[in-house]
Amino acid sequence: MSSRNFDKERPVENISTTTGYCSDPTIGNSLEEVEEEDRWTDLQLASRDGDLPTIERLLLDPSTNINAPPVGWYGQNALQAACAQGHIPVVKRLIAAGADVNAAGDFNRPRTALQIASVSGNDQIVDMLLAAGAEVNVPAAKYNGRTALQAASEGGHLPVIEKLLTIGADVNAPGAHYGGLTALQASCSPASNITVVRTLLAAGAGVNAPPSRYFGLTALQNASLHGHLDIVNELLNHGADVNAPGAYNGGGTALLAAAECGYAEIVMILLDAGADVEVISGQKKQTALQAAAANGHREAFILLEDAEEEANSKKRDRRLSAVLNSRWRSGTDGIIIQD
Repeated sequence: MSSRNFDKERPVENISTTTGYCSDPTIGNSLEEVEEEDRWTDLQLASRDGDLPTIERLLLDPSTNINAPPVGWYGQNALQAACAQGHIPVVKRLIAAGADVNAAGDFNRPRTALQIASVSGNDQIVDMLLAAGAEVNVPAAKYNGRTALQAASEGGHLPVIEKLLTIGADVNAPGAHYGGLTALQASCSPASNITVVRTLLAAGAGVNAPPSRYFGLTALQNASLHGHLDIVNELLNHGADVNAPGAYNGGGTALLAAAECGYAEIVMILLDAGADVEVISGQKKQTALQAAAANGHREAFILLEDAEEEANSKKRDRRLSAVLNSRWRSGTDGIIIQD
């Protein structure tokens, strides 16, 4: 075992560590976040709460540091806190007072104000930050981070996406090392939609970008996981690899994702596109058929059972053909060789 100190770089944000694609994520950070708020500065707390009168009073105090860094695992500086809560007047006031629009966030989630604003898709705040010099291509934080474009894509915020692309956002920026997603992969998440996917594809997004090493997903795997039938079809039409392997840790094929979650129509589409029904993948090391059975998805199970039987039949036919061909050539076992 390595002596590396994982406590100092633990991925503490909500990420599913269960063995199934469709299991609920682990949750348990709220108490720590509340305790850490005791260490926030008065300006950070007032900015989070949208308390403009208190902010004005604090800014008059020479001892107030408008760019006081975040504290703890979940902290935010004043500008980030205001962006996270969508307090437009507060964001405007802090920028005017000299807030650093490109400052990093806390240790666990070092996200910039622009990345935070892009999560919620607040285009007014995004405009203010960009006008103040916010950098559009700050890389995603190591743990579950998102670039501004990835964050907007995950939320399906088309106006923000189009704005970011116009000013040079990297449509193929890599996802975070842990739980990361490219913009296209993120656009296949529950809150997004086919229009966002098409916009990113038109901008040159790679349809077969590999998943992040830990708990990542290809675009097709993510769309299959969340039942986006229209997006699955769109990705396949653009050449998505139906049998792309899952992430090194926690990953499975698109077929496994659809089967485990019971999306029978997507299962059928993936099978028609050439999905390999016999692949074993995912943390439970299952075939798609086993996943459908384990989760009680009868319709998906029947489709996969038929596909598996067909695959086995083809195997038997190939083996028989090979045997007959061999015997034909050797003239054995009653097969007559014609002159």
